Amino acid sequence: MAPPLVPPLALPPILLCRDDVLVIDKPAGLPVHAGPRGGPSLEDLLPFLAPGRKRPPQPAHRLDTDTAGCLVLGRTRPALAGLGAIFAQGRARKTYWAIVAGGPAARSGRIDAPLRKVSSAAAGWRMEAHPEGQPALTRWRVRGRGTGAGGDLAWLELRPETGRTHQLRVHCASQGWPILGDPVYGRPHPAGLHLLARAIALPLDPPLEVTAPVPAALRPAFAACGWTEAA
Repeated sequence: MAPPLVPPLALPPILLCRDDVLVIDKPAGLPVHAGPRGGPSLEDLLPFLAPGRKRPPQPAHRLDTDTAGCLVLGRTRPALAGLGAIFAQGRARKTYWAIVAGGPAARSGRIDAPLRKVSSAAAGWRMEAHPEGQPALTRWRVRGRGTGAGGDLAWLELRPETGRTHQLRVHCASQGWPILGDPVYGRPHPAGLHLLARAIALPLDPPLEVTAPVPAALRPAFAACGWTEAA
């Protein structure tokens, strides 16, 4: 008898498991898909997230490599198709938490700034706010404020109403308060990017609503802004 296969990486925590849907707590630093240069990704772990199933689950949406938190996977082909339609039609309610450097003066607001991709041989690619880009809308509110080694901080709740690449990172940076630890649109931080896909709600039958915990590496900055385990 062949020995059982062993996952090449630690399996991410499972936040919810139903017959049709799986929601995992994706760790920061793990790409969802294998890139052109190869390397470990969630794709390597999918077969180990399918006990008793012929086909492994598949991601229903994107989540940046450096972003931790809720990632939804479809466990069957019909479920994956239905989830794809929900995300494509903007019917998924996504809530992110972020710690930003500085922070807005107001308590809440919206950022309506189209985004486009730009690239150069020297710097590679990135996203930028530009009138000729694709429409992108983010709603935000301040949940707390504090200070860190580098100055003032703010804990924001972000609700993207569109799903553009790097949308939250570019939108925050465009307002003058980049997300802490963003190496592209702000400055690196030893604890990494302070952005969490905190919760996801989907209009399924029955409805689905899942919350991810704050990663240990990000807790000091969130705590400095008033976060507690009960938040």
